[in-house]
Amino acid sequence: MFYYLIRKLLFLIDPEKAHTLTLKYFNSKKIQFIRNFFIKSIPLKKTKCMGLTFNNKIGLAAGMDKNGDYIDSLSKIGFGFIEVGTVTPLPQYGNPKPRIFRIPSIEGIINKMGFNNFGIDYLVNNIKKSKFKGIIGVNIGKNKNTKIEDAIKDYLICIEKVYFYASYIAINISSPNTINLRKLQYGTLFKNLLRDIKKKQGEMYSKYSKYVPIAIKISPDLSKKELIDISNQLIHYKIDGVIATNTTLDYSLIPETKNNIQEGGLSGLPLQKKSNDVISILYKNLKRKIPIIGVGGINSINAAREKIVCGASLIQIYSGLIYHGPNFVRKIIKNL
Repeated sequence: MFYYLIRKLLFLIDPEKAHTLTLKYFNSKKIQFIRNFFIKSIPLKKTKCMGLTFNNKIGLAAGMDKNGDYIDSLSKIGFGFIEVGTVTPLPQYGNPKPRIFRIPSIEGIINKMGFNNFGIDYLVNNIKKSKFKGIIGVNIGKNKNTKIEDAIKDYLICIEKVYFYASYIAINISSPNTINLRKLQYGTLFKNLLRDIKKKQGEMYSKYSKYVPIAIKISPDLSKKELIDISNQLIHYKIDGVIATNTTLDYSLIPETKNNIQEGGLSGLPLQKKSNDVISILYKNLKRKIPIIGVGGINSINAAREKIVCGASLIQIYSGLIYHGPNFVRKIIKNL
């Protein structure tokens, strides 16, 4: 109940400002005692995936902490892993504001952020300073001004810079908020991307004697045939994992509301079934050779269980944290 009272106040503020304000206060030493009072320790429920050992199956999805400024504070919630980013080689502002829109009646969020971040070097420095000993995934993308034909270079730059410090690396080729980015999920562009990142992964392994898994984050708006094709390529190139899914452009999932005219990716509860369907198709076609990290519309313990039943080995939360608060995450961890 305490969080829902705070949420009423936060929802009176512009979503992006509320987001920043919440994280800054949560990170403040002045409220450390309060944070520790409301957030108690939880038992470990270790699980293995992609060759890594996670404290539990529940992770924080990319987008909440783009620059890795709040890794230590967010880890106190109890996440088994934290994925930071999306980060690009060079800093960039992203799309014009306002760029986040809430739909509280259906626990939905539309965002058109556009990979706003301080750049890969800034993120790496924050990971170096972090005291969190758990799994940190780094979600990487291309800069807005990089042509789609040259996009692979941006991913390779990020992989090289973050490889030693990341537990795993997520390749974001599915955000709807960077022009043409989703083209990287198809045909020759997709095959060349997988080929080159696996080659870079091998080079980095030889350099550091450390194997860092690489996962591909895909769109929920792909057809069954496209998902089958992607599955075949992921197996062929021996990719370590797939994250399903990113946000959707399917606005038919939400009723008439003043926010559904906004351009951008839809996340939250409306995405739940669409995400589950994608996971089910992937699970069938990946034939247990590649694990799935499920994300999209987890707003209850049952919703978390459905992701696992559909075939996800791990799950990630974002909108559920915004609508239901830190204790919601901990309830899932305890009951999953």
